[in-house]
Amino acid sequence: MTEAPQFLDRTDTSPVPHAPTTPTDQDGAVRYGLPYRLELPETLDVPVIFASPHSGSLYPDEMQSALCVPLQTLRRTEDAFVDKLFADVPGKGAMLLAARYARSVADLNRDPRELDPDMFVDGPPRACGLPTARVEAGLGCLPRVAARGERIYGRRLSRAEGEARLAGIHDVYHQFLATELSQLAERHGRAFLIDCHSMPSIQPGRRNLADIVLGDRFGSSCDPRLTGRIERAFRARGLSVARNAPYAGGYTTRRYGRPKRDLHAVQIEINRGLYMDEHAVAVASGFDHVQQLISEVVEEILLVAGQIGPR
Repeated sequence: MTEAPQFLDRTDTSPVPHAPTTPTDQDGAVRYGLPYRLELPETLDVPVIFASPHSGSLYPDEMQSALCVPLQTLRRTEDAFVDKLFADVPGKGAMLLAARYARSVADLNRDPRELDPDMFVDGPPRACGLPTARVEAGLGCLPRVAARGERIYGRRLSRAEGEARLAGIHDVYHQFLATELSQLAERHGRAFLIDCHSMPSIQPGRRNLADIVLGDRFGSSCDPRLTGRIERAFRARGLSVARNAPYAGGYTTRRYGRPKRDLHAVQIEINRGLYMDEHAVAVASGFDHVQQLISEVVEEILLVAGQIGPR
C-alpha cells in the first residue's frame, strides 16, 4: 500500500478546475451536491484519470420511497468496492474519480438519451434516442429493473424526478470529466481515461468468464500499446484476460476515446468473484490480494502512459 492520498485545495493554478455549483431541478426541489468524489495526487505525474462510475452507494430518499424491491437487491447491481481496489492511484501520481450515487439512481455509463418513456407519468424528461436493447431490457440511463430483472419502482416517475437525476448527477459528472480530460490534453499533449468496473462472476449463457475484461471498442478508443500493456500486466500476475467480450466499453469509453486527438480511454472489468461476496455485497478474503495486484498494474499503466507521447 502507498501513502494515503492527499485532498488538495483547489486554486486557479491547480490541475483540477473548480467544481460546478450544486445543481437543482427546475423546481429547485432536489439537491444532490457533487455527484462524485475526487482524490488528487500531491503531484500529477502523468495525465491519467482513473474513474469508477458504478461504485457509488447513495440512494436519495425520494427514490427509496418509490422502491418496490429491497435496497439490498439494488446494491447487488453496484460495482461495489471498485473505488477501494484502486485506492492507491492518488499516491502513485494520478487522479481517482468515483461516483457517489448508485448506478440505479442514474447510470453514468449510459447515454442520457437512453430513456424509457413509459417510466414517466408525465412524459420523459428529455428527448429519447432510438430504442436500444438495453433500454428495452430496462437498463437505460435511468434503470427500471434490478440485476435479475426485478422491477425497481412501485410507481412511475415524474418528469421532474428524471430531469433532476440527469442534470444533478449524470450531467455534472460528465461535464467535469470532459473538462478535466480536455485540460489535461491541452497541458500535456494527451490524456488517458481508465474506466474501472466490476462484473458478476456468473452470467447467463456464459461459462468460464475471464478474471479481467478489457474494453477498447475493438481497438478504436485507446492506443494499442496501453491496452496491450494492461493485458500483459494482469496475465503476468496469474489472471485470465479477455478483450472486448462480453464488454467492449460503454458510453464513457465511446464518448472520450479519441486516439487521433490524443485522448485515450480503456475500460477494465474485474470479476467480482475474485474479491467480494456478491450476495451479501461485502468484501471477501481475496480483497487485499486483488487490491495489491491492482496497485501493481496501476504502476505499469502510469509507466506506459508516460511513454506514449502526442501524435
